[in-house]
Amino acid sequence: MKKHYFHFYATLLLLLTLSVFISCKKKDDTQQSSVTSQTDPEITNIVNNISAKNIKANILKLVSFKERQTTSDTVSDSTGIGAARRWIKSKFDEYSKASDGRLQVRYDGYLQEPARRIAHPTRIVDVVAVLPGTQPGSKDRMYVVSGHYDSRVSDIMNDTSFAPGADDDGSGVAAVLEMARVMSKHKFDATIVFMAVAGEEQGLYGSTHFAKEAKEKNWDIAGMFTNDIIGSSTADNGTIDRKDVRVFAQGIPPKKELTRRERMLLRTGGENDTGPRQLARLIREMAQQYVPGMNVNIIYRNDRYLRGGDHMPFLAEGYPSIRFTEPHEDFRHQHQDVRKVDGVQYGDLPQFVDYNYAARVTKVNAASLADLALAPARPDNVGMSIANLTNNTTLKWDANKEPGVAGYQIVWRDTNYPYWQHHKYVGNVTQFTVKNDSKDNYIFGVEAVDKDGHTSPAVYPMPVR
Repeated sequence: MKKHYFHFYATLLLLLTLSVFISCKKKDDTQQSSVTSQTDPEITNIVNNISAKNIKANILKLVSFKERQTTSDTVSDSTGIGAARRWIKSKFDEYSKASDGRLQVRYDGYLQEPARRIAHPTRIVDVVAVLPGTQPGSKDRMYVVSGHYDSRVSDIMNDTSFAPGADDDGSGVAAVLEMARVMSKHKFDATIVFMAVAGEEQGLYGSTHFAKEAKEKNWDIAGMFTNDIIGSSTADNGTIDRKDVRVFAQGIPPKKELTRRERMLLRTGGENDTGPRQLARLIREMAQQYVPGMNVNIIYRNDRYLRGGDHMPFLAEGYPSIRFTEPHEDFRHQHQDVRKVDGVQYGDLPQFVDYNYAARVTKVNAASLADLALAPARPDNVGMSIANLTNNTTLKWDANKEPGVAGYQIVWRDTNYPYWQHHKYVGNVTQFTVKNDSKDNYIFGVEAVDKDGHTSPAVYPMPVR
């Protein structure tokens, strides 16, 4: 009898083992030789060196200028927007010196005549620090990260009252400064532009000036991040969320005339596969890989209702751009005069900033920027063959001419699922057929991959015969 039980339990254990093996094998098959799980020690080093202490010091310094309204004082060395921008430039200059001059720092300004929310002629000045790419075939490709250093109170035309702007947007500027400090010590294939812009509260003036200049000069901006209100983890009802950050990513742009590609995206169900949304998916993957426990919540919108950000002028010029913002905003601490009403504190004060949370959002930014600037450019002319009725899916693309390209990866997902579920590295080819997975049932994309496993954002294929 004991022998019978022994054989029974041994057989049961064997069946359980086989079940686990088959389950794991199925999981492995689903991932199909993915290269996206490789971790780069250099990116890990960048992420680990982002300092909450430095972010706090930078925010407190920005608050110390008292008012940073776009039209505020530019002469004083201690108060006003002029003093703030000179200090920001001094920090970039400090990081430039530490990088042996590789970080190139400049003012980029123009004279704005009186206009909406601008009462008198005002110089709008962006502070720009460029870290040039080191690979000849990639250095013209650029990634821009920004925060805005102007602030405001309840009356948008009031440029003399105390406007601390700790979270909106001292947090974003502090993140950009900290990324410049850490990342300028490293070398990247593509170029990274760190930027503190002005005039955001008055109507996105500084970012609009830069985006228009980029378009006029035909700059290849392959991705743009703006960080605006990323410093608080506490909602207006008191709940705390340190694990989530929102990334706003536009779909088909709301304009009268759509391009042929935009119309085809709508026709084939690819409206969630625009440049900004592919960028957001990559950011989410980088967060999972390099900032454990940090969830990127992709919002399928340009921005929040009644609000806007410095990514919008870049979107208008056709550049893939996204916005980082904390998960739950407390509007008592934005665009408010500093005051107490019935015991409730109003105003954008530093006491409402969670510096460790801001640092985690900065780490997500840094990991994503580093991966993008180390990875090859997106594949060009990605197409999906529709010449025949078949349950296989054949994808084609042009060879990437950058020297670091090792090959390509095909990704796909269910049509009603937001993130890539399947990955298959196919080597250095320009055509591949995915067997038994029909283009009718899935959304596909193609990524370029380098020898270290850095991947470009995916590109949605256009139907070709």
